Amino acid sequence: MASTTAPPTGAAPETGGSSRRGSTVYRGDLGMWSWVAHRITGVLTFFFLFAHVLDTAVVRVSPNAYDKVIELYKNPLVNLLELGLVAAVLYHALNGVRIMLVDFWAKGPRFQRPMLWAIIVIWVLVMIPGAYFMLQRTVTQLLGGGN
Repeated sequence: MASTTAPPTGAAPETGGSSRRGSTVYRGDLGMWSWVAHRITGVLTFFFLFAHVLDTAVVRVSPNAYDKVIELYKNPLVNLLELGLVAAVLYHALNGVRIMLVDFWAKGPRFQRPMLWAIIVIWVLVMIPGAYFMLQRTVTQLLGGGN
């Protein structure tokens, strides 16, 4: 039976499985968040590939319906979703390389945190020009310029 009294003298107080900071919600560190982001980006990429297979399969059923689907993809909102997809795939790929290095390189565990910061820097350096070029047409279209 569980006791409701204070712990015996000299015993560490029970934290109830909370974080090392003593709070009730685990906030984790950068490694935990990279794990969460890796799983989320993997699932998002899977669902994109599933949707892509379906929309590509429409061309065999009805070329006109396929043309309508492709026209829908020219929407500015879809352009933002495409940017998110590129961001997710790029992070997932870079973090996957980091995970392989941690797993198969003898010094990988020692350098896992610097490698995480390196992939974050590479991700930002690739995403900035990537976002510019991907959103250029949409921004021009929304502001009334271009064709």
